[in-house]
Amino acid sequence: MAVYAIGDVQGCFDELLKMLDLIKFDKNKDQIWLAGDLVNRGPKSADVLRFAKKLGPSRVKVVLGNHDLHLLANACGVTKHQNKMDTMESILEAPDRDELIHWLRHQPLFHHDAALGFSMVHAGLPPQWKVVKAIKRSREVEKILQSDDWPIFFQHMYGNEPVKWSKSLSRWDRLRYITNCFTRLRYCDNDGSLALKFKGRPSESELEQTAWFEMPDRKSHLERIVFGHWSALGTGRYGNAFSLDSGAVWGDQLTALRIDKEPYQWFVVQADRDGLPNAK
Repeated sequence: MAVYAIGDVQGCFDELLKMLDLIKFDKNKDQIWLAGDLVNRGPKSADVLRFAKKLGPSRVKVVLGNHDLHLLANACGVTKHQNKMDTMESILEAPDRDELIHWLRHQPLFHHDAALGFSMVHAGLPPQWKVVKAIKRSREVEKILQSDDWPIFFQHMYGNEPVKWSKSLSRWDRLRYITNCFTRLRYCDNDGSLALKFKGRPSESELEQTAWFEMPDRKSHLERIVFGHWSALGTGRYGNAFSLDSGAVWGDQLTALRIDKEPYQWFVVQADRDGLPNAK
């Protein structure tokens, strides 16, 4: 079985199909990992969800990204955090909307394959967590997302606080911190706090901030982790962390990485800019 981790699709369904052709994906034996942000900004978000849902959990592994959570928030009526570039109508107005939303909110925020020796997250991990802790923390959020109380979560999800992990964090502060790590993190301050505002390349930062995967004494540094979310960073390997987001939704590229054997092999398809947003 070949296993390919693929960066942020964001509704770019045609590019996803081109990638599957390029890697000669065999739906009867191979597996793809989608590193979050399956939806939004691109033109065919509903098609991406339908494809992943139909492919099934043995052939596709998914983690939720910030755009996926933003869709779920809109689906339950939390709409005050809108962006003019949002393109979620293909799902919110779809006849199978309820099925797609139900499937999406039952996906995890963190995926770990012990046999393969790889984990997947959309954004990153704070330096204080080992992978075993990340698995436990993700389940805290997944528990409410998969419950009948899931709309309440989105009334409290948005916001940058708290920025520092503590075992004493409780209720919405705790769930918001966990969610921000898995779906929004790029940088940390020197004390390990989350630094969520700056989104550019490390070379462009004028602040004393460090990319999460380069934090000294990061407890997950020995674990191999694939992640997306950071198109400004681009793709590459940073120790045992592998960056996958190459900006397909902006007309750049969609990237995949084969992770079931070494040397790890990269695959790239050029995005078709037609039908994608004009603004970055």
